[in-house]
Amino acid sequence: MAKRLGRSPSTVSREIARNGGRDCYRAASADAAAYQRGRRPKQARLAQRPALRALVEAKLALCWSPEQIAGWLRRQFPGDTAMQISHEAIYLSLYDPRRRQAIDRSLTQRLRSGRPMRRPKLARRPTGRGIIRGMVSISARPAEVED
Repeated sequence: MAKRLGRSPSTVSREIARNGGRDCYRAASADAAAYQRGRRPKQARLAQRPALRALVEAKLALCWSPEQIAGWLRRQFPGDTAMQISHEAIYLSLYDPRRRQAIDRSLTQRLRSGRPMRRPKLARRPTGRGIIRGMVSISARPAEVED
């Protein structure tokens, strides 16, 4: 069956095991379950958890960085994943237009950069790192190096 579908046998085996096994696999219910598991725009974590949102907004108002907030939450609530969030999720809640309703957008002014929008990597100025100053071409090296 895997060969006819153009898939790896292990892929087909995992699909069958995930959706009821050999005896009760149903394509329609497997399709519905796959749709439910699929990646679609989901509500931001801060929008789902008001207590977490209040803590993050309070710390941002105190000019804490998202990295500091994420670390503090991990230390304050070590076993409670509902009260933890990554720094990147905080940045996304501030900057991503699809998630902006999750957190007060005026808090971007309290970030250290103070930017209302995130700068894309290509728009940043080159830092000069990784460039050797006064570099000599390999073709211009002295002849005694060849010996």
